[in-house]
Amino acid sequence: MMKLLLVPFLLLAAAGSASADTLKVLTAGAFKPVVMDLIPDFERQTGHRVTVINDTAGAINQRVRTGEPFDIVIAPTTTLEPLAAEGKIVDESVTPLGKVGIGVAVSLSARQPNIGNAEALRRTLLDAHSVAYVNPAYGGTSGIYVERMFQSMGILSEMRRKAVLANGGLAGELVARGKAEIALQQASELRLVPSIRFVGLLPEGVQNWTVYAGALSRPARNKDSALTLMSIFADPSIEPVLKKRGLEAP
Repeated sequence: MMKLLLVPFLLLAAAGSASADTLKVLTAGAFKPVVMDLIPDFERQTGHRVTVINDTAGAINQRVRTGEPFDIVIAPTTTLEPLAAEGKIVDESVTPLGKVGIGVAVSLSARQPNIGNAEALRRTLLDAHSVAYVNPAYGGTSGIYVERMFQSMGILSEMRRKAVLANGGLAGELVARGKAEIALQQASELRLVPSIRFVGLLPEGVQNWTVYAGALSRPARNKDSALTLMSIFADPSIEPVLKKRGLEAP
């Protein structure tokens, strides 16, 4: 897939002088905070309006495949590749936007758990009474990986017995409500829950980095406006926004 030729920010002025469009963005949860940070300025400067639909990567894949209209889709590259092959999105528009790792969070009153290496993480998980993560059946990228990690550690059956599953949404909220002791989810989503403590990222030996990319809908009617918005999501100058939200530049 070819990287999108990005539109300079000067095009915002031109976009603002055209008739206002309403754009629809489908985004997986890990990148949603960045989208929501950047859209207000885009709307003010262009006069366009943006509707954001947030879902798991699996659900977004299904939405696109069943023909739901949209202008931009943001999802893991592994989700976008088959959609490009099927002609659902513009292959040449696929552009990496950011990457995120899986993190660990606990309640504000909990002791700092040891996650310094894979064995320390394994002991911490086995000692926990309950662990929250996204239900893999809902197509969440982090939940699918977390269970694979448990399998590789040889603790899958034990962890399933103490699992508190989030059916989409934020696993950290289950910790905040006292329903789970530890939450495992992508760092950008854990950081959205202010009433929990972000412990850190999984150790590198078991970490899973997910690259999120954006792409344009092939049948979209607002391609010029969508291209302008995509240029903002992909501009290197937004790296401070990525870091604030727990992501890194791709």
